[in-house]
Amino acid sequence: GQLRIYLQPQVNAAGHQVGAEALVRWQHPQRGLVPPGVFIPLAESSDLIVAVDRWMLDQVCHLLVRLDATGSLLRISVNISPRHFQEADFVAEVRRQLESSGADPTRLVLEVTEGLVIGDLDDVVSKMSALRTVGVHFSMDDFGTGYSSLAYLKRLPIQELKIDKSFITDATTNANDAALVETILSVAKHMKLK
Repeated sequence: GQLRIYLQPQVNAAGHQVGAEALVRWQHPQRGLVPPGVFIPLAESSDLIVAVDRWMLDQVCHLLVRLDATGSLLRISVNISPRHFQEADFVAEVRRQLESSGADPTRLVLEVTEGLVIGDLDDVVSKMSALRTVGVHFSMDDFGTGYSSLAYLKRLPIQELKIDKSFITDATTNANDAALVETILSVAKHMKLK
């Protein structure tokens, strides 16, 4: 009962909020608010990350239902660890959570990293496609830092690329970072990705 969800707004070029990313924090009774960089790597080294992912997904689905009641049409994204995604019942679990909560699947965005495609690409595409059929969206998080392959990119049913902050931070002062950001934006535009 010590995990907390924080929402980081996502805005478009005009500055209007179009969604939010759900981020997990640990409200420790003695240590206070523990940032994810401290506990997520520990969770990722074990199956605890699957439990955290499941909790986050449950919380986000219920949040989407509450937002619906207010007339909000924002999409909420949640990070999914490769370990959780590779579970045999991943698709069934996401569908079950959506159905039991009553959340609109078209407003749920699952963020995955490029590391996901290291394993069985056909299995990844199959799971993503199965969830796409019910309306779930996918975003490629930290794009450009892992196994960036245009061959993977064209096969994955994703709708969004999130350029890694290491490129964005210095894009205004580093010509190489600026060029990489421009290139990724161009690829996204031509592939009709956000």
